[in-house]
Amino acid sequence: MARVGRRTKELVRRMKPREIAVIAHPDLDPVAAASLAALPVAAVINTCRSVTGRYPNRGPELLVKQGIPVLDCPDPALLERLRDGDVIELVDDEVVCGNEVVAAGALVTAESLARTVTVSGRRLGPLMERFVLNTVDHVVKERNLFLGDIALPPLTTDFRRRHALVVARGAGYREDLRAVRSYLNDARPVVVAVDGAADALLAEGIRPQVILGDMDSVSDRALTCGAELVVHAYADGRAPGLGRVRRLGLEPAVFAVPGTSEDAALLLAHEAGADLVVAVGTHSNPIDFLEKGRSGMASTFLVRLRVGPNLVDARGLSRLCRAGRLPAGYLVAVVLAGLVPALVVVALSPSARSAIHVMGSHLRSILGF
Repeated sequence: MARVGRRTKELVRRMKPREIAVIAHPDLDPVAAASLAALPVAAVINTCRSVTGRYPNRGPELLVKQGIPVLDCPDPALLERLRDGDVIELVDDEVVCGNEVVAAGALVTAESLARTVTVSGRRLGPLMERFVLNTVDHVVKERNLFLGDIALPPLTTDFRRRHALVVARGAGYREDLRAVRSYLNDARPVVVAVDGAADALLAEGIRPQVILGDMDSVSDRALTCGAELVVHAYADGRAPGLGRVRRLGLEPAVFAVPGTSEDAALLLAHEAGADLVVAVGTHSNPIDFLEKGRSGMASTFLVRLRVGPNLVDARGLSRLCRAGRLPAGYLVAVVLAGLVPALVVVALSPSARSAIHVMGSHLRSILGF
């Protein structure tokens, strides 16, 4: 049976196990792929290319390794042709509905993924250079918004002299959340859920004290669980998620700050007086942001610079516990985090662009891109 939706994170909430997901998700990211695999779905039909080759995207690999067929049918009209509840099946590389072939595409295989990832790896150098340039450009423009005074909304939750655990839905967040369970029991931190992470917390038997986000991927059940609600608004005060919360008969606080909701949650906890902010599932490196369709990460650089030594990033902790040693990916994340102050200093220099261009060229020559 088909279940059709343009936004994967919303579609997953409507799906039942063994249904076929019909999505429109270019470069299907690992978080979305993991949510589909967790149901599990019977198959995925993507009306976009699951891996475009822009960067090494390993989201579809999660589904293929679990034996879930992924069929790329780059035809947006298929979303209109199929309806929820249609009985469809995949026959080789074709979609059959009512004894009629309604679409044909290409199955995503381990071999095709390996080829695409190899090719995209060769393109990563120039893409990363553009990403860094865009990030630094916005760091210069937005630095006063993050490094000056932050206007906090009135809160009933008291963060002072306590730890805060900020949970977002980044890759591996469920495993990392389980890895910090003993810390959660011992330290009793203020638990802050970023949007749909509230549902993941409730599924683990953890009730968040604060839910912050634009409220587009969190369930009504989570919004009405008793947590304090903070709607993330644009810097100019517009808050698209405010209407939904009010329709539930709730009156949230509004936090107007640029950047992602994860950035806003880290800022909120820090500025509200938390002694330590522990982050689980946050997006902290360029690949994370490319998977989210963003071309830079200025706000994340600036927020992490501001929160500074009060921030502990628990991402990848579950892998560290399993392996008994520090994984290579974790080392890469540490190196990237260490570049933050350097990038900010360079951004404020008159010769920023020329310096970054030289660095980018040198990096490409070293890596062979």
